[in-house]
Amino acid sequence: MESGSPRVSAPVSVAVLVELVRSGTAGGHVKCWERFAESAASLPDSVPGDPGLDLTVYFLGARERVEILSPRVRLVMLRPVLSTAALTSADGAEDVSDLAPHHPRLATLLPRHDVWHLTHCFAYSTTAARLARRAARKGAGRPRVVGSVHTDVPALASVYTRYLADRAVTALPARRDPERMPGGASDRAAEWAAGRAGAWARRRRDRLLRGCDRVLVPTPAGCEELARTLGTDRVSLLRRGIDHARFRPDGTARAWLAREHGVPTDRRLVLFAGRLDASKRVPLLAESLRLLRERGSGVHAVMVGSGAEAGAVRSVLGGDVTLLGALPQERLARVYAGCDVFGFPSRTETCGNVVAEAMASGLAVVLPEGARTTQWLAAPGRDGVVVRSDDVWGWADALGGLVDCPGLLEAMRRRAVATARDVHPSWDRVLAEDLLPVWMPGAAPVFAPPPPLPVPSPGAPPPDPRSA
Repeated sequence: MESGSPRVSAPVSVAVLVELVRSGTAGGHVKCWERFAESAASLPDSVPGDPGLDLTVYFLGARERVEILSPRVRLVMLRPVLSTAALTSADGAEDVSDLAPHHPRLATLLPRHDVWHLTHCFAYSTTAARLARRAARKGAGRPRVVGSVHTDVPALASVYTRYLADRAVTALPARRDPERMPGGASDRAAEWAAGRAGAWARRRRDRLLRGCDRVLVPTPAGCEELARTLGTDRVSLLRRGIDHARFRPDGTARAWLAREHGVPTDRRLVLFAGRLDASKRVPLLAESLRLLRERGSGVHAVMVGSGAEAGAVRSVLGGDVTLLGALPQERLARVYAGCDVFGFPSRTETCGNVVAEAMASGLAVVLPEGARTTQWLAAPGRDGVVVRSDDVWGWADALGGLVDCPGLLEAMRRRAVATARDVHPSWDRVLAEDLLPVWMPGAAPVFAPPPPLPVPSPGAPPPDPRSA
């Protein structure tokens, strides 16, 4: 370097550990970090007085490979050591993770990074926690360890253990059928196993979070809850963003849905997107729609995703449901825009980005009271419905109150779009305001978020992109 030249600091190297398989139909946890990586790739290379960010997001994959998004942002896929793929159901709806206590390949890569960001509680996270403890004991330079909560892992562990137990009991010889009855020995054993699995996952998650310098939580209520045990100085908010360029009203989407998937054009369409299993309370939604049809309401269900309850949903709703399976986000965005109502009874979400996507696409959303997904509503009752009687009859009443009242439905859809446009942050903004200050404390701002894109009203044709 020539004498008198300004000193250029090395960028802060951040490793985000997402121990889930990356694919085109992966769930919200994976998509969240793909969006953050895209936003990071758009950051300027250097800002005076700021070293900048170098970001690597580690996923699981069938083989090791690297995808470069920019000179300072990359996605790395590593093979799992002890994959959960063998434990998934035939449709493969469950997220595949890695149950190994240590990931040797990741262990060789982590020391090159300054910040280790844990997002789960299995192989990647336990490897990082072990290395951080070892560095602390040796008095060596310890990385900054950050954790974030994305999934209610204890609840999912309990649900999936119950499914696995039920599958095992179903394989028993016919002479042992009485044990499979509700309250029978096998049923009690399955409940016990599900409870133990949930408790184990909770202990594992909490132990990892206690070892983090900072923990990020998606809701203010979650921050308050965790701060009681970790302290307010160690807990902060990590919101979720929305991509208005991808999720927006589209007046041509309904005709596309009818043409591509045969959905009826003479009924209101109630959409669900996510895993079709008990963790999302899909059986409750299906039963409420069946009751609604029995009452004479013109409603048809559209469900995106796969899972253990897909067959039961088909059995309950018959020809009144279209099951689309798992879809990539580009096709999912058109499905959103082609429907009228988004019914989402799940209580296991830490955030529920599908709700924000539905609102941005111009759907009236229906959510259970007390669920963390209701944080997306700015004016409950106006930009979305909160179901207070959280049972089949309460959901049938709430959905019927929309599909049978066209004026109310259209007003709520317009208000949902307005809330998404005016209130919900972009991924760029969340990166700048929630993540960078944690990864790079004291650094100068490196990103000024642009104003949101204009969003048309439901039913209007999409804007000409050449005018943007």
